[in-house]
Amino acid sequence: MAITAFSEERFPLRIAFGTSGGPERRTDIVRLSTGFEKRNQRQARSVRRYDAGSGLKSLADLAAVLEFFEAMRGRLTGFRFRDPLDHASAPFGQPVSALDQPIGIGDGETAAFSLVKVYGAGETAYARPIEKPVAGSVRIALGGIETAAGVTVDPSTGIVTFEAPPGEGAAITAGFGFDVPVRFDTDQIAINIAAFEAGDIPTIPLIEVRP
Repeated sequence: MAITAFSEERFPLRIAFGTSGGPERRTDIVRLSTGFEKRNQRQARSVRRYDAGSGLKSLADLAAVLEFFEAMRGRLTGFRFRDPLDHASAPFGQPVSALDQPIGIGDGETAAFSLVKVYGAGETAYARPIEKPVAGSVRIALGGIETAAGVTVDPSTGIVTFEAPPGEGAAITAGFGFDVPVRFDTDQIAINIAAFEAGDIPTIPLIEVRP
């Protein structure tokens, strides 16, 4: 059986919603003799890290993670993970709308657009690429009007393709649910059942990857 670098399987949801973690950025800071600082971002994209161990509530959960770990061959294969706080285009707690996120402006020639989620506003806003939308969740609008005709979405890449390129100046927006592409950041899960039952939960690190 061939082993792929990324599986479209999702980490067990009931455990994912109890995990801890979030985005990490790497910034180099040099403090000058004048008291000012020079700060430089080492990477354009943030990287999300999670601890799935904090989501374990029972031995059944532990068994499910161990089964998933073996299926993914430890660190070898990436997979989908549902971030408990950031998994939709809409603000937290609000329903997804086709007007949630701008993904492009039509020019009459370009037919393919990538899903993004924008954080902040103006020139300093961060556009995060969304490469693992939830199949069937993506809603698209042209010029503020939702449309489904002549539009296809690849859930494995987040690419939206129009049969006919949107016209000049047409605003293209999207709403969607999405997963984070991650892998296990360990090749071993050390389990002590007695310690687990006493409340000593193992650490199960996950790290975001480029699928």
